[in-house]
Amino acid sequence: MNDSLLSSWVEWTPALLDGLWTSLQLTGGSLAIGIPGGLLLALLMSGRSRVVKAVAIVLVEIGRGMPALVVLQLVYFGLPSAGLTFGPFLAATAALALTTAAYTSEILRAGLQAVPAGEVEAAAALGMSHRDSLRYVVIPQGVRVAIPALLGFSIQIFQATSLTFTIAVPELLGQAYSIGAATFRYLDVLVLAGLVYLAVVLPAGSITRLLERRMGRHL
Repeated sequence: MNDSLLSSWVEWTPALLDGLWTSLQLTGGSLAIGIPGGLLLALLMSGRSRVVKAVAIVLVEIGRGMPALVVLQLVYFGLPSAGLTFGPFLAATAALALTTAAYTSEILRAGLQAVPAGEVEAAAALGMSHRDSLRYVVIPQGVRVAIPALLGFSIQIFQATSLTFTIAVPELLGQAYSIGAATFRYLDVLVLAGLVYLAVVLPAGSITRLLERRMGRHL
């Protein structure tokens, strides 16, 4: 690595870190909205009403089948024609939250189904209503089982925030492209952006795998 490249990386790092912070905010907002939405869809798909279950399954299949980039474009460019206008950051958060809800619904449904039937029967024997059984027995244990998979999906959503540069969100990749447009050194700045992504993703992946092993032994 020559001194010129190193000095350029030092110069570009603050802007990329600003972009990283925006990416992390997008990730946090998307997960904060999407995971409860996924839990709701999981409960609806596991419910007793065939109509409600069918509607939930259709929503999940559409959300899983439609690429996140398409959802992003629909929310930002499509909804204004219906009278709903969002700024780039809110549109990106909403689109990624919809994708998160669709994918995490299956993760959470699997977690809920992993709760032993005996515990549900014991709750009923104690006189707990179906709602209380879900609230105090099924959901807490099911979410706990799903945590490693949810963490792994969170990493994917963090990576998916790179798509939001297409609607001018100044996240990490967007900042890299801005620097590249100003300096015409796209390769250099994109390599640095890739290293920043790796600095977040690799430790997060290691923590997720460690948690999976520990919870696997416990279960």
